Amino acid sequence: MGSDYEDTGEEMMHQLRSKATELLLREEFKESTSDSNHLQKLNKSLCLTFSNRAEGRFRLKEYADAIKDCDQALKIDDTHFKTLVCKGKILLNLNKYSMAYDCLKKASTDSQARGFSENLNGYLDLCKRFVIQSKTGVVDVSDWVLSGFKGIVPEFAEYVGAIEIKKSDLGGRGLFSTKNIDMGTVLLVTKAIATERVILPNDEDYSESVQLVMWKNFVDKVMESVKRCDHTHHLIRTLSTGEDENRLEVPNISLFWPETEETEVLKENVPNISLFWPETEETEVLKEKFDVDKILNVLDGNSIVEDSISGKILRKNSGYHGVGLWVLASFINHSCVPNARRIHIRNHVIVLASRDVKAGEDITFAYFDVLSPLNKRREMSMNWGFSCACKRCKFEDEIWSRQELGELQVAFEEGLLDMGSVVFRLEEGMKKWVVRGKEKGYLRSSFWEAFLRAFESEKLMKRWGRRIPAMEVIFDSIVDVVGGDEIVLKVLVEGLKRSGGGNSVGGTLEMERVMKLGRGVYGKMVKRQALKALLGLGTHDHS
Repeated sequence: MGSDYEDTGEEMMHQLRSKATELLLREEFKESTSDSNHLQKLNKSLCLTFSNRAEGRFRLKEYADAIKDCDQALKIDDTHFKTLVCKGKILLNLNKYSMAYDCLKKASTDSQARGFSENLNGYLDLCKRFVIQSKTGVVDVSDWVLSGFKGIVPEFAEYVGAIEIKKSDLGGRGLFSTKNIDMGTVLLVTKAIATERVILPNDEDYSESVQLVMWKNFVDKVMESVKRCDHTHHLIRTLSTGEDENRLEVPNISLFWPETEETEVLKENVPNISLFWPETEETEVLKEKFDVDKILNVLDGNSIVEDSISGKILRKNSGYHGVGLWVLASFINHSCVPNARRIHIRNHVIVLASRDVKAGEDITFAYFDVLSPLNKRREMSMNWGFSCACKRCKFEDEIWSRQELGELQVAFEEGLLDMGSVVFRLEEGMKKWVVRGKEKGYLRSSFWEAFLRAFESEKLMKRWGRRIPAMEVIFDSIVDVVGGDEIVLKVLVEGLKRSGGGNSVGGTLEMERVMKLGRGVYGKMVKRQALKALLGLGTHDHS
């Protein structure tokens, strides 16, 4: 429909341009007073044609060209209602919320607005909300959660919090906090360049074919976005292709700010863009057409995989699988001591602090399950194409050389000892090796499964319970390392349900522990009552 619409607009534009040329040749376009009515009609037709083509290009997501057509129409008639509405919607899609509001507000004063008042007021309210959200990062999906995820899925403004891009000790570049940040605080909200999602079948061979088709469709969507929008092209070019990481330039965070004038951003950032592509001469950067192979390398190293866990808030089933490209989120490195996690809602990813973050700290995700021993984490990191250099891995790399610890790991993995014995020996070993503070949490996180199985066994707890630290001490120690982790949260919730759901003094304390960890998993975007509903703890709050 959009293509036919555009073809009609092009044909009309060609006819009008021919007529305008004819009038100019006859010196009647500007000088003729006898043909003023005809000139007025011509201008009106030109304005409408520009407006119609802008609408068609908007539907095709060709926003840059659509804006140009709107501006041409508004040069002829700066109060043209249809054009003002169209431009407002385009600016809204380009994250220019204040400019979109001004455009739509001007349209609302037109007499034609009466027939569109409901839709227009809806857009104006959305612009106001987005202006505030883009400046504060305040996101609240509580009502949506309490409704059982019914109705319209919430919409979000782009938001970039107190973060910057710098060189990282973990490798390449990373996102860093510029101030102290509380657990649960939203760090950034960003919309995908493209996404592709499927429900995977149970058949393993067929599932692989489905994933290949999904990846092809995803690549096609990214390529189409690059062709349509120069700014998208520039954003993707800031990402690594996996070559010569040390030479990559650090882009200014302003490139990702909403509301920023694109011409100012590109003026500041584009001169350095060539350094992201080592073999490209700086003078040729703006002339070079996008390179398919390079973009494929970018997608291979920077695409973010969605699964049934990362997309849980969407209430997808266990076979849910997806992939997307969120450029700014792609700068976030992995650590086995992560301090951030992400939640996917439709095409937006919301990154939040999964524990308290200090100013200057590297913002990090867990790319894989960090509640695993060092050898398994090494294997998983190699599958991701890197070797983890976080503090935890460095510490464990040194201490794992101790013979007793190596023997304990073998006994744990081979089931040579009961889990209570494994836990006891680990705790006694840490005393002997003078392991203190957070380092205890490192090793406890690596032996998470042993602790869990010991605590869940009444028999083992009767035998070992008095000789090992209390479950609360262990869990707090592990949470201090891995932050808001959904696996740990699930275990705590199940324990709380078994104990009666917080109806005693001890239960109340346990409820607060669950609520605190829930804040690290789902952030401040889900208020207490909604969080309890999300965790299956009911919505009535007695505390």
